[in-house]
Order: sequence, then structure tokens, then C-alpha cells
Amino acid sequence: MDTNDNNEKITLKERIIECAWELFYEKGYDETTIVDIIEKSNVAKGSFYYHFKGKDTLLNTLSNLLDANYIELDKEMSPDMNSYDKLLFLNYRSHQYIQKKIDSKLLARLYSAQLVKEEGSSLLDKNRYYFKLVTRIVDEGQKKGELIKDKSVDEIVTYYSMCERALVSDWCMNNGEYDLAEKSKDYLNRMMITFKL
Repeated sequence: MDTNDNNEKITLKERIIECAWELFYEKGYDETTIVDIIEKSNVAKGSFYYHFKGKDTLLNTLSNLLDANYIELDKEMSPDMNSYDKLLFLNYRSHQYIQKKIDSKLLARLYSAQLVKEEGSSLLDKNRYYFKLVTRIVDEGQKKGELIKDKSVDEIVTYYSMCERALVSDWCMNNGEYDLAEKSKDYLNRMMITFKL
């Protein structure tokens, strides 16, 4: 298989993922059918099943969906921003995305499923773009003297990601009844301020 064929399949898979999650948000997961996903993503039935065994397997693509957003946010960030502000920017904008694109009840189900999963959690996979991006920002921040150095890069990244998950978990437990991005903007700053120089 040549590179172009592989790139086309990646694009097709990403389109299916994006369309599926749009439908999960609009109609609800239970009300969305495979036919709905195939029609919205404008793919052949065989192409859908080439990438996914069924609707349930799309639930495992949450990290793909979130990482696609982090790639876009990485492009949007001004290089002139200090590292601390970059972390706050990522948090705010990613939480805006979550509340506009992912149903809080479905997200709560997915978070709870992560707790009982026997194999490794895809949301906690250190190879995700999210972790690479946050690690890069924290490392740059320490090198530029913007973030403290008495904690390792990994410790700060772990704390940051735990705070983000806590904020999303609370939002889910409250059925998405408040503005996640605005609350995160205030709370994450308060939680992370000890790492700022």
C-alpha cells in the first residue's frame, strides 16, 4: 500500500469519528445508528466496517477526537505567550470544545468505564498528542524560567492533567449544568498558581 492510500484511510477514519461524535451530541448515543453515521460521514458501509466493528468501538475514539482538537489549539497558540498562559489557554479552549461537542452524560459513562477497564486507558496514554503537547509546554516553561524547577516536568504534567480530569468529572456529575470553560478558567488558575514563577 502506498503512502497516499494510507493517508486517505486516516482521513476517512477521522471523518467517521468526527461525524459520529457530532451525532452522539445531537441525537444522543443510544439514538444514533450506524446508518446515521455512515450517511453523515458519506462513506460506504464497507469503509465504515473496515475501521470500526460497530458503534460501540467508536466510544474508544474519544482520545482521538480530543487530540485532534489539541492539534488545532497548538496551531492557534501564539509563540509569544508564556508557558503558564499556554496551559491556561489549552484548558479553557479544550473545555469549551468539550461542552459544545460532547454530551456530559455520555462523557460521564466513558469516564466511569475508564475506572473499571482492565487494560490501559486510552485517555491516560502518555503517547497521546495531549501529553506530548503539555510536556513540551512545561519543559519550555522551566527552561525559560516561567515555571518552578523544584518539581519535575512529569510531576507538573501529572498535576495539570489530574486537575483537568477533576474539573471535567465534576462537570459531568453536575450533568453539564454550568459553563465548564468559565469555571475551569478560574479553578485551574488557582490550582496551578504554585507552579508559576
